[in-house]
Amino acid sequence: MSVMTAADHRIPKDQAAILVEPAAYADGRIQETYRWLRANEPLGVASIEGVDPFWAVTRHADILEISRQNDLFHNGDRSPTLVSQDADRQVREMMGGSPHLLRTLIHMDAPDHLKYRLLTQAWFMPQNLKRLEDQIRAIAKAAVEKMAAAGGHCDFVQEVALHYPLRVIMSIMGVPQSDEPRMLKLTQELFGAADPELARDASTPPAERKFDMSVVIDFSNYFRAISEDRRAHPTDDLASLIANSQIDGQPISDLEAMSYYIIVATAGHDTTSSSTAGALWALAENPKQLAKVKADPSLIPGLVDESIRWTTPVKTFMRTATADVAFADRDIKKGDWLMLCYASGNRDEAAFEAPDEFRVDRKPNRHLAFGYGAHLCLGQHLAKMEMRILWEELLPRLSELALDGVPAMSEAVFVNGPKRLPIRFRMA
Repeated sequence: MSVMTAADHRIPKDQAAILVEPAAYADGRIQETYRWLRANEPLGVASIEGVDPFWAVTRHADILEISRQNDLFHNGDRSPTLVSQDADRQVREMMGGSPHLLRTLIHMDAPDHLKYRLLTQAWFMPQNLKRLEDQIRAIAKAAVEKMAAAGGHCDFVQEVALHYPLRVIMSIMGVPQSDEPRMLKLTQELFGAADPELARDASTPPAERKFDMSVVIDFSNYFRAISEDRRAHPTDDLASLIANSQIDGQPISDLEAMSYYIIVATAGHDTTSSSTAGALWALAENPKQLAKVKADPSLIPGLVDESIRWTTPVKTFMRTATADVAFADRDIKKGDWLMLCYASGNRDEAAFEAPDEFRVDRKPNRHLAFGYGAHLCLGQHLAKMEMRILWEELLPRLSELALDGVPAMSEAVFVNGPKRLPIRFRMA
């Protein structure tokens, strides 16, 4: 990164440090830093020991514009998620120079990105999801009945939010229900690698943890067996489609197939469970908003979008500049790394009225939680459908709701959300 560029727009060290501290994404400090950055250095350089310097992009408009320009700002040239210099070096050593342990859609640029996206895109289009509505509603009804049987107290994350979208995506993929606890644990270990409660090596202090790819290996071993079975005995599930996919007339590689399974099996439920829990948390703290949406069920789609904005499960993605460019009064150089801070863009005062208020009737709600441009989330329609159906089943029966303890968020810079949400409630 250009020394001159970094010097001109360097973020103060105390603010920069917050951007890479997983605990700050759990305790709320990250939002304080985002507010400061939007007001004082909305596109500045974070220089932190042990991490390559990067531009922190905190304004809604700038995140949107960078997301539109996929040729100028690449996903695949460097890691699309924040990694330390040590981790980056180890990955490159293991992967023959590539900065990627996996090769999912988020690691790809044109022309490969569109080719691989089209393999499964039809599965996630609204017209095709309609055929799943009855199946998803049955899963939602079962989740609501489980909650009703809890006797007026439960941890909504652990007993409802984690399992409902997990059951949906695993049924679509063709993963047996008996394997869902394994899939959930692996997902939490993957996304919660920095969380002292969720990490695989949770007993080791974060500063002493070494880079570990065992979770990816375990995922790959599981799905490799699934893949071999679906090649021999294809069905109509998503796993069969991935197992038998071809690009340019050739079967996709083992790395690309395993990567596809892993991204669908993790992002396909984790972010939805976070937004679902985030919604109930917000409703428990805002009884007037709960009363409003209960009185007018037509507001449920608005509740869904507002909870996605409010929670923003995918907090950050990284992009790499492919050329020198003057952008937002900054001189960005070829090879510069940029952090898109979606959770900041979704609280940007210039884009949202009273952004720190939870409003089920917020209009317009042009949140960035699904990304934008070529990398717009493939599963956004499924996520919204799952959440809509759950609220259609739960809200008419929910007569009282309040927090029943202290909720907690997971500690992660990339993807995070509620990990505990104790509530008390009454259901009709």
